[in-house]
Amino acid sequence: MDNEVYIIEEILSRFPADPEAVIPILQDLQASLRYIPEEAVILIAERLNIPAAKVYSIATFYNAFSLKPKGKHLIHVCLGTACHVKGANDLLEKFKRELEIEEGETSSDGEFTLEAVRCIGCCSLAPVIRVDEETFGTLKQERIPSILEKYRAKSEGQEC
Repeated sequence: MDNEVYIIEEILSRFPADPEAVIPILQDLQASLRYIPEEAVILIAERLNIPAAKVYSIATFYNAFSLKPKGKHLIHVCLGTACHVKGANDLLEKFKRELEIEEGETSSDGEFTLEAVRCIGCCSLAPVIRVDEETFGTLKQERIPSILEKYRAKSEGQEC
């Protein structure tokens, strides 16, 4: 936690004490810590001289922010109409089995967070998932273990 406080303080030092800075501060915290700790909400409120409830409401309003730690890699499974029709629910279930988690949870090793989304915008490639910034289209369940292994290897610094 001491390291988190250091990171929070460092990020806060880069911004003016202006309430307009709340979203950029939250974005930097989310990128650095992969979530917004409760302590950060309090420190941001104090620094910007705004109620903690306002910081909290912003942090919970936007999907880009999370109050729970997320994994190193975010897996988004598209459940939009085209993906749904082409079996996206089966892909979601396969990820749940492989990672031993439910939708919205993070794997016990902290590597992956699994989220269902309504549309990724690649309907012609349905069914589609996105891991971090990489999109995988016309996906079959059989490819899921190799995709997970690829990202585990990235975390370990191995070449893929």
